[in-house]
Amino acid sequence: MADRVSKGRLTRGSQLGRLAAGQAVRGVGTRLSMIGQPEEARRILAERSSLQAAQQLVTVLGGMKGAAMKLGQMLSVLDVDLVPESHRELFRGKLAELRDRAPVVSFTAMRKVIEDDLGPLSRVFAEFDETPIAAASIGQVYRARLHDGRAVAVKAKYPRVDEAVQADLRNLEFFSKLWKSALPSAADAGVLDEIARNISGELDYVREARTQHRVALRYRGHPFIVVPDSIEEYCAPHVLVTEFLEAESFDRIQALPDADRNRIGELIYRFYICSLFTDYEFCGDPHPGNILLDASGRLGFVDFGLYNQMDRAHVDFERTALRAAGEHRADDLYQLWVRRGIIDPEAGVTAQECLEYVWAAAGWHLLDEEIAITPELATGAVILAVNPRSVEFRGMRKQLLPPEHVFSRRADLFTFAALGQLRTTGNWHRIAREWLYDEPPATDIGRAIAQWQAARRM
Repeated sequence: MADRVSKGRLTRGSQLGRLAAGQAVRGVGTRLSMIGQPEEARRILAERSSLQAAQQLVTVLGGMKGAAMKLGQMLSVLDVDLVPESHRELFRGKLAELRDRAPVVSFTAMRKVIEDDLGPLSRVFAEFDETPIAAASIGQVYRARLHDGRAVAVKAKYPRVDEAVQADLRNLEFFSKLWKSALPSAADAGVLDEIARNISGELDYVREARTQHRVALRYRGHPFIVVPDSIEEYCAPHVLVTEFLEAESFDRIQALPDADRNRIGELIYRFYICSLFTDYEFCGDPHPGNILLDASGRLGFVDFGLYNQMDRAHVDFERTALRAAGEHRADDLYQLWVRRGIIDPEAGVTAQECLEYVWAAAGWHLLDEEIAITPELATGAVILAVNPRSVEFRGMRKQLLPPEHVFSRRADLFTFAALGQLRTTGNWHRIAREWLYDEPPATDIGRAIAQWQAARRM
């Protein structure tokens, strides 16, 4: 592929427009060709359509990088209604290439990016593997070794990707067209708008290095979670160097026995969800590519480009609203939303409708029983939250989520989606009560973490 990312607004916009049109035409053509065909023919045509559509998304979005590729990564997590149900696993697997096996920019081009920031490779690294180990939405990751012997991961931006991302952000109308063709039930593209507003934060590698260092210190010595530290002296605007985490990928985690996956599910929940309500900050990019399992059994988390801090008052508002919903206090929830400007009292939305909407989108925190999270269940919650067009929630289309809550809601929903990919089971409410009601932990993992935290404070 080309070593330079196309950066022009018109160029990148036309690519997205052609992709959207191609998806729409393919859908119509496949439906028409299936009329009157025997079942086997329908199966073959559906499979062919699935593969072609997935390949087109991988080729176009993966080649564009930037915000467009982030869309493809997001789609790979969801059980989207792009293809017949019998072929969704096949489709999702193809889209996963955007997460794990994205198109590669030549090392010659990437080396220049690294050396422009750090100087000659030999000055900083004793060894440098020229084959990338991962491709992120705005950069590639390499394995290297410093002169002091430490193994490190080196994330470098694609050439001129900053300009490409800014061009993507000016092309929201094209993202909307693509989203409509891929997932009609989310036609207002709320999730895409949120991604576009926040993805520019991923471009600041110096800020990300500082953030990762702070989070790594917080989890240093943790009994179950590890965050590789950044090597700040070697981090620059286009290069991020961190400790290398020798670990298994999410695909390997998915193959573990139920008990192991359930344990890992609780840790994912605690890292992505509990941190908001206990530390008032959270990682806003919960997807499988950022979750790893090291040899000791600790769960590793990487990629802190989309990391957000939240004012305590805003967090407490979310907590209060969830408590009201969990306790079925519909009127209290309604009044909270009216005072906050989420609901217009003249819009005709009822208190009961608000209550049922919260339970449908966030009930996994509130239901005091074991819930097995599947891809289908997770996707339903995501679609409902961003586009409540079903008859029972028609009035909720008038809700206005305050900007300071959009990012935290995205993190919540996509944590749920990642857990769906893991097919994990747990009583999430028992964990949530720690931050909902400040209750002591009810799980073995929670109690062990509480003991470790108490020891650190001594």
